[in-house]
Amino acid sequence: MAADRPPKAPDEDQEGDRAALLIIDMINGFDFEGADILQPKALKAATAVRRLKDAFEQKGWPIVYVNDNFGEWHSERSLLIDRALEHDNPVTALLRPAAEDFFIIKPQFSGFYATNLPVLLPKLGVRHLVITGIATDICVLFTAADAHMRDYTLWIPEDAVAAQSDEKGCWALDTMAQSMAAETAASTHLSPDQWFAQLNNRE
Repeated sequence: MAADRPPKAPDEDQEGDRAALLIIDMINGFDFEGADILQPKALKAATAVRRLKDAFEQKGWPIVYVNDNFGEWHSERSLLIDRALEHDNPVTALLRPAAEDFFIIKPQFSGFYATNLPVLLPKLGVRHLVITGIATDICVLFTAADAHMRDYTLWIPEDAVAAQSDEKGCWALDTMAQSMAAETAASTHLSPDQWFAQLNNRE
């Protein structure tokens, strides 16, 4: 179906200074151990992610879903979405990807490991990343670390990520702020426009 056809990146690297929104592992059946604790927190984060997604759509900035394959090595975008929606799943329902959104399937914690994300982002003219999703202390943290090593500036809104353990989630946010110079202000206190203005004022 046309709605399942993934978007194409430009043939040449775009010039510019754009940001991309990464949505990590929110297309999810929540059928793993500990999901009963994580899912309500993920749903709360999903409302903030939805707000950010709407803002990025209005600006025409890229939205990239970076999602675990959940051990289904032959899977692809539409199958992962359908699998997640088989369950009573308000998280995936709220954040179901649009046809124009990019969708990358990752085999490990980091969205940069063994995926085409390192190739895609330069093609899109992206230098700045807003990283959202689950879990703060695992896939979000590993993706942020790899992004930091590639010189991306980072915003990980504290209300747009979730972890099974609140203590570990706070530790991860503090690590990203202190070690990766990441902004961690909540999306209710900082808008994408305000964040981008801060970046431009810094340069």
